[in-house]
Amino acid sequence: MTCKSMTGFGRGEVSSGGRLWVAEVRCVNNRYLDLKIKLPQGYGLVEERLRKMVGGYHQRGRVDLGLSVNGSSSDLVRMRVNMELVRAYKSAMEEIARELGETAGVDAAFVASRPEVLIQEQQGEDVEAVWPFLEEAVEQALVACEIMRQQEGEAMVRDLLARLQVFVRHLDTIETAIPELLIHREQILGERLQKLLGNVQLDGQRLSQEVAILADKTDVSEEIVRLKSHMGQLQSFLGEQEAVGRKLDFLLQEFLREVNTLASKISDAPIAGLTVELKSELEKMREQVQNIE
Repeated sequence: MTCKSMTGFGRGEVSSGGRLWVAEVRCVNNRYLDLKIKLPQGYGLVEERLRKMVGGYHQRGRVDLGLSVNGSSSDLVRMRVNMELVRAYKSAMEEIARELGETAGVDAAFVASRPEVLIQEQQGEDVEAVWPFLEEAVEQALVACEIMRQQEGEAMVRDLLARLQVFVRHLDTIETAIPELLIHREQILGERLQKLLGNVQLDGQRLSQEVAILADKTDVSEEIVRLKSHMGQLQSFLGEQEAVGRKLDFLLQEFLREVNTLASKISDAPIAGLTVELKSELEKMREQVQNIE
């Protein structure tokens, strides 16, 4: 059983050099793959790589991938000296010393402490250098999400198979009841004709023709054969090694079409109740299938 749910969550984190990269993946059901990626400023270079990574795990669904960086970024800080301002301070101090008749002495520590002499600049992240950490964090998140999706998918498959068994039992009951239903309707038809005709002798051939027409209108053998074929297909799809959600959704629509035809051909109260049960199980199965990838 390889079906996977489209709903899941995964988190991954990797630390290095005083920083912590955290990746989180959230996904819900969607008809197609709808991927949204949120990255820190300056990390846009790796977005396409991340899309390929996510595509390796998700074929359908709304997927949100978020990446954050926390901790020290001191290795990205550079100090720059405003030499033009330093020379201006030196010139001013020398001018003051000459005015006072003193020897000019320039105190480097004093000049460095002046505003805007030392300028702190934040350097851009070298994304290629930190890519291995990003990749590992995202991979951890995707794997954790995949495990959750597989576990939920297995639970959904068990539920679908259990409901299929209920469906089979109801269909078998209907199939078994059809011959008896035809005999009963033949008797009713004969009684009605006899009542209408009074003492007139019934034409056996005509009665046989009417019974044949009635039987043809009530014949649901084709619908039952197709439903049994659909059951085999459903079990086969649940074991495929690929995304089968769309196939299952289409197949259950075909199930419902056959059941509706079957119900319209048999206007018998007990059997009508069973067809309602068949539709109920199909609706519950379709709800599950909507979340299968």
